[in-house]
Amino acid sequence: MNEVIRQLSERKSVRVFTDREIAKEDVETILRAAAEAPTAGNQQLYTIIRVTDEDIKRTLVDSCDHQPFIATAKLVLIFCADCLKWYDAFCYADCAPRKPAEGDLLLAVNDALIAAQNAVVAAHSLGIGSCYIGDIMENIEIHRDLLKLPDYVFPAAMLVFGYPTEQQLTRKKPPRAALSHIVCENTYRRLDADELRQMLLKNTTADNYDHWIKAFCDRKYNSDFSREMSRSVRAYLAQFADGE
Repeated sequence: MNEVIRQLSERKSVRVFTDREIAKEDVETILRAAAEAPTAGNQQLYTIIRVTDEDIKRTLVDSCDHQPFIATAKLVLIFCADCLKWYDAFCYADCAPRKPAEGDLLLAVNDALIAAQNAVVAAHSLGIGSCYIGDIMENIEIHRDLLKLPDYVFPAAMLVFGYPTEQQLTRKKPPRAALSHIVCENTYRRLDADELRQMLLKNTTADNYDHWIKAFCDRKYNSDFSREMSRSVRAYLAQFADGE
């Protein structure tokens, strides 16, 4: 196993950080790695907001599902899907562009997330831990005001970084599904109840499966934060409806 594959396999989310600061040159390395990510048409349809204001970080703790470790992170980056920059460039050049639409947003979200993952991999190679905060998509009205996000700029993901504590370093990485459950050949194959159960038994025991999956559904899928995320995304998508 080469070094890149080994690090991809070993990397896990880190939610407890030491007090050690991240050196300026390492921050720049992480940001440059993000900017080198694959991108649709070399457009780099994203903007990265580095949050250094402690008041903003404290607000994000509450608005992103009350996660205190956000405030302890030594580097906080918000990856925004940005449909505005190219639209503005087209307008300034008298190209008569249509307004951004839903497809443009999804393409920009792809760009933003690929760049974010490059940042994660780069940080891990430097011994710096990270954690995705998908809750940045919630409370869209709060986050648009807090980050001064204009129309056509969507906060696709937030990443928090810091050096992991010893407990985080030694904590076992949660197992991933077997390739047989997630890789299809040529066409989509819908999994039946038995195969889905086999896929998810990595998370629990056979005799506890029914209890576990019901609890997981209530804690994640049917949760208030999940419903809020959908509400926020619907509210944000409304501005793209007239793009065509």
